[in-house]
Amino acid sequence: MSKAIVIIPTYNEIENVEDIIKAVLSQNEDFDVLIVDDGSPDGTGAKVKEMMTSNTRIHILERKGKLGLGTAYLAGFRYGLDNGYDFIFEMDADFSHPPKDLNNLYAACKDGADVAIGSRYTKGGGVKDWSNYRLFLSRGASLYVRMITFMPIMDPTAGFKCYHRKVLETLNLDKINSVGYAFQIEMKYAAYQNGFKIVEVPIIFADRIKGTSKMDGSIITEAIWGVLNMKLRSLKGYYKA
Repeated sequence: MSKAIVIIPTYNEIENVEDIIKAVLSQNEDFDVLIVDDGSPDGTGAKVKEMMTSNTRIHILERKGKLGLGTAYLAGFRYGLDNGYDFIFEMDADFSHPPKDLNNLYAACKDGADVAIGSRYTKGGGVKDWSNYRLFLSRGASLYVRMITFMPIMDPTAGFKCYHRKVLETLNLDKINSVGYAFQIEMKYAAYQNGFKIVEVPIIFADRIKGTSKMDGSIITEAIWGVLNMKLRSLKGYYKA
């Protein structure tokens, strides 16, 4: 049994899935990969199962239809806990999260962090090939989250993370309500509310080269209102384990 598992949600990622799996597995012999596929009609799930026949470090959860990023990760967390992994990662399939930085997140958690975040906005981090408008929106969202939640995290919307299993064992995952990208904020906020040590590790975030972005207006709306709801719930002790 490997010590760590990298959860990668997919929907129509046939152009990336084989390459991202190979890239992750090449980083460290401790890493397994779990693909959580939401019934991709382009054959993403079939490609993963083909790869599984020759590599026992590859795993898949297949779901029927698009059920949301948050529920995909929650399913992955439960799989990781049930199968005895000590470190559980989140990662995108499109290479926007550099596979080589998995080892830096892993090292941070092994050195005492409970949650390690691949951060664009901490010292040494950054983005590549973004428009000024997109950068403005992203930095504005990070500032908005910090102002509402008071979390001392420079990149609260980041989706590249490593959790020590004790974090996911402690949090009540049934209370994580966000489905879209607000899920990333809510998980950090729940960990912060419970006093876990959160460390930001600098990364350079690159835009996807292959495939289609899943970002849309409903995701942004959920994030705006979701943060306010998180704050209100936290005032009532909602996230405390």
